[in-house]
Amino acid sequence: MSVRRVVAPERGPRGGYRIGIDVGGTFTDLVLARPDRTIHLDKTATTPHDQSEGVMVGLERLAKSEGKSLGELLAATERIVHGTTTADNTMIQMNGAVTGLITSDGHRDEIELRRGYKENIWDPSYPPPPAIAPRRRRYGVPERLDYEGKVVVPLDEDAVRRAMRRLKLQDVESLAVAFLFSFINPTHEQRVREIAAKELPGVDVSLSCEVMPRAPEFERTSTTLVNAYVAPKIKRYLGRLQKELRENGYAHELLLIQSNGGLMTASYVASKAVTVLGSGPAGGVIGACRVSSAAGIENFISVDMGGTSYDVCLVRSGKPEVSSSWNWHHRYLIGLPMVDVQSVGAGGGSIAGVVEGALHVGPDSAGAQPGPICYGRGGKRPTVTDANLVLGYLDPEYFYGGELELQVDAATAAIDEQIRRPLGLATVEEAAHGIFRMVNANMANAIRRVSAMRGIDPRELPLVAFGGNGAVHAGMQAAELGIRLVLVPKTAPTFSALGLLLTDPTVFETRSYIINATDSDLARMSELFADMRESASGSFTRAGFKTRDVQFQRLAYLCYPGQTFDMPIAIPGDGTFSRRDRERMIETFHHAHEELHTYASRDQMPILRALGLQATAVTDKPELPRIPSSSRDLRAALRKHRRAYFEGRWMNTPIYDGTKLRARQTVTGPAIIEEPLTTLVIYPRQKAQLDPLGNYHLSV
Repeated sequence: MSVRRVVAPERGPRGGYRIGIDVGGTFTDLVLARPDRTIHLDKTATTPHDQSEGVMVGLERLAKSEGKSLGELLAATERIVHGTTTADNTMIQMNGAVTGLITSDGHRDEIELRRGYKENIWDPSYPPPPAIAPRRRRYGVPERLDYEGKVVVPLDEDAVRRAMRRLKLQDVESLAVAFLFSFINPTHEQRVREIAAKELPGVDVSLSCEVMPRAPEFERTSTTLVNAYVAPKIKRYLGRLQKELRENGYAHELLLIQSNGGLMTASYVASKAVTVLGSGPAGGVIGACRVSSAAGIENFISVDMGGTSYDVCLVRSGKPEVSSSWNWHHRYLIGLPMVDVQSVGAGGGSIAGVVEGALHVGPDSAGAQPGPICYGRGGKRPTVTDANLVLGYLDPEYFYGGELELQVDAATAAIDEQIRRPLGLATVEEAAHGIFRMVNANMANAIRRVSAMRGIDPRELPLVAFGGNGAVHAGMQAAELGIRLVLVPKTAPTFSALGLLLTDPTVFETRSYIINATDSDLARMSELFADMRESASGSFTRAGFKTRDVQFQRLAYLCYPGQTFDMPIAIPGDGTFSRRDRERMIETFHHAHEELHTYASRDQMPILRALGLQATAVTDKPELPRIPSSSRDLRAALRKHRRAYFEGRWMNTPIYDGTKLRARQTVTGPAIIEEPLTTLVIYPRQKAQLDPLGNYHLSV
C-alpha cells in the first residue's frame, strides 16, 4: 500500500530520513521524507491489541521500499514523529490504570458533581460517565491553603498515610492528587508524592500542580484524574516502542504529537500523558494549514474521513481554532489547550444497519479487525466502504495500489440481506446509495454544527478534504452544503502522518494569577512570563532542541465577572510587560468576546485568571509535492471505464490514473480519479483540476 511522490529539492539534501507515523482506527499511515527531499507514502493495518506491532510492520515496509534493512533505515533516520490513539482508546474502552484520588478534605466528591454539567439536559436520569476513581478510592485529607498560597491548615501526613494504605489494599496502580490552591503553592502536593514513594512504591503519581497549574478547581481535578488514568498505559506503550526502535538502530528520542498541535519528546509526554488525548486529528489539521497556505487559502474547513471517524476543524487566518478550557473528551473535562476538532462516528468502516425500520450508519465501526466485509477478514456487517464498492466508486482490483483485492459479491450479499430486505427496497444499489447518503448527511451535519458554533456560513469557505475516504465523499458533501470549492491533496490518504513532519516541537506553560485586569501588577506579570520562558527553554534543552530557534507567544486568560470559563488572548511582543500591553490585552478580549459570543460588555472590567506562554522550536520541514504541467489531453491518464451509480442510475464512468495526471489538466464529472492510496469521485456537474503543488481543486 505505498506510493512515491517527488518534490523539488530547493535547498539541497538534508542530513537523514524523517518519518511520520499516525495510528488510526483502521490503518496506520506512514510518510518517509528522504534526504533528497522526496517523500514516500505508505499504509499498513492498525493492530489494536498493540499499536507498536503495526508501527514496526510499517517501518519494515518503508525500509523495503528503500532497499534497506530496518536497522539500516533507522540508523539513517534523524527524526521519527508519532501520533498515537492509545490514550483515546484507553478512555473509550475504560481500561486504564486502577486509579485513586486524594483531595483536600471535603472535596472528594467534586469529580462527581461536575459543576452540575449534564450532557443530556432533557433526561435527568442520564447516567454519569464510568467512574475513573469510584468513591471507595477517593479520600479527602486535612490541609488548606488560601488564595495566596499561605498555609491555613497544615497537611495531615498521618491522614495521607492512612489513605494510601487503604488504596494499597485496593491494588491501586496510579494516584491523582488535587489540593485547593496547589497551583499557587505546590508544597503539600509534592509532600504527598514523597510519602507515596514509601507507602505506594511503583505507583504512578500525578500532581495537579504539574498537570494543570491553574484554576478552576474542577477542571484541574478532572484533568489530573484523567492523566493518572491513562499515564501508566501510555508509559508502557512508549517504553515498549522506544525499546524496539533502539534495538533496531534508532539513536534519537521519539517525538509525539500533542493535542495542542505541537510536538514533544516521549519522555515529556510520559509525564503529561493527558496531552496526547484527542491528538490524533491534530496532525492532519496542521498539514491542511500548510498545504492550503501554499495554495493561497487561509480560511477553510478541514475534514478528515478515515476508517473510523470524521473530524472537522475550522481554520481562520491559517491557524486552527485552539480551545483551552471546555474540552470534553470521552465524557471527562480536560482543561488544557487542544486543537478544536469535532468528531463524529462516520468513516469507511462505519457499520450500517436497520433499527426499528430505519436505516442507521455509525457510530459503531468495523475498525481494523475484522474491517469491512469486502476486505475478506471476517467482517459480517455492511459498512460505508462496502456500499462505496457496490456503487462502483472503488475498484476491487486496484484498492490501495492493488495490494488488497475487494470482495464485491460478499459486500453485495450483505447489503441485500441486512439493508435492502428489511427496508423493502427494490434493488441493492438503492440500499447501498441509502448508506452513502446517510453517512454524507451525518458528516454534513457535523460541518454545520462546527460552523454554526462560530457564526460562520460554510458556503463562504472552501473545504479541505483528506483521509483515506475523504476524497470519495467530499464532492457530495460540498454540493449538499453549498460549498463551491474543495481542495484534495494528493497526499490526502496519509495526511495526518505528513502533518506530523510539518509541525514543530511546542511547550505550553501556564501560571495562575487571579486579579481584576486593570489592577494587575505589571512587574508581577513580567516575572511570571520570565519564569514560564525559563521553564519552557529548559524543557527544550532537555529534549535536545536549540533554544535560539524558539519562538514565544504570550497569552492571558480573561473572563467577565461572574463567567465560569475564560478565553485565551494572545499578547504580541516579548520581554517586560508594559501598561500598553495591558490596555491592548483588555481591548483584544472585548473584541474576541464580541466575535465569538456576539456581544462585549465594555463597561465591565474583565478578570485575569491566568497567564500562559506557548513556546515553539522552529525546525526544518520537508517540501510539499510538485507536479509538472502538461498541455496534452487526458487520454494518456485514462485507465478504463466502469459502471458507477450517480443520480439514481448507472453511468459508464471514465476512470483516470492519478499518477499520470499533470498540473493544469481538468477532469469533468462524472469521473473517478484513482490514486494508489485513495479515490477521488467527481460527481455530475463538477470538475477537478490538478495544481502544481499536487492539490486537486474540485469545483462544485
